[in-house]
Amino acid sequence: MLFALCFFTASGQNVRVGSWNLKDFGQSKTEENILFIANVVKSFDVIAIQEVVAGYGGPKAVIRLAEALNKTGEVWEYSFSHGTSSDRYSKERYAFMWKSKKLKKVGEPWLENKYQLEVEREPYFGKFQLGKKTFTLVSFHAKPKAKQPETEIKYLKFLPDLHPKETLIFCGDFNLPQSHSVFNPLRNMGYVSAMVNQKTSLKQKVVKGEYLASEYDNFFFHGDKLKVVSTGIVPFYTQFEDLKEARRISDHVPVYLEFSLN
Repeated sequence: MLFALCFFTASGQNVRVGSWNLKDFGQSKTEENILFIANVVKSFDVIAIQEVVAGYGGPKAVIRLAEALNKTGEVWEYSFSHGTSSDRYSKERYAFMWKSKKLKKVGEPWLENKYQLEVEREPYFGKFQLGKKTFTLVSFHAKPKAKQPETEIKYLKFLPDLHPKETLIFCGDFNLPQSHSVFNPLRNMGYVSAMVNQKTSLKQKVVKGEYLASEYDNFFFHGDKLKVVSTGIVPFYTQFEDLKEARRISDHVPVYLEFSLN
């Protein structure tokens, strides 16, 4: 099970979005884990979390993380979804957390149910206001690569027309690299990926100095809607002596996209 986060930090009217698959985000996370995560993401403005555990421990973990973040000097708000429509083995929740001083929530976040029969874990939408402009995060956790995530990712191409007035930013764990042809329809609509050839999942153990395994986490956004300032990963695993310890936090690294709205 994987959990992802999208988060933002700000410079003036810039927003820094991140996505972090946090792996089984629930009661198994210790207080030490929660504090570590809070310190990694505290400089951001909004967090889109994927793979929050569907049981009661998932929402509780979100609240625990919010409480830890509130102790860092900023006020954070949060929301979490109901469980996705998938079976109990792949059912998850999503969550958003954001700094209320920087961003305002517009309406209530929602699970997009248009393609819930075709998509195991339907994406979670959250609309936020930055100054006088708005953007909408579409947080998504695709099914594992062994289950052919392209068979459900292909439905993402319909979402821009379903929400034509929104500035959509797709984020999360797609379990496929951005180079896969399933993303071509989005590209043809003007969408681009934040990162290219950037691995984001952790190996089981270091191999020839390599810590990262696969290019799974990313952002997709319309090139005319955002002015990109920077993108990248947060290599949190360097703070641990071995990957086994790091993987107790997550088997993915946070990725980020800093931008201003056109």
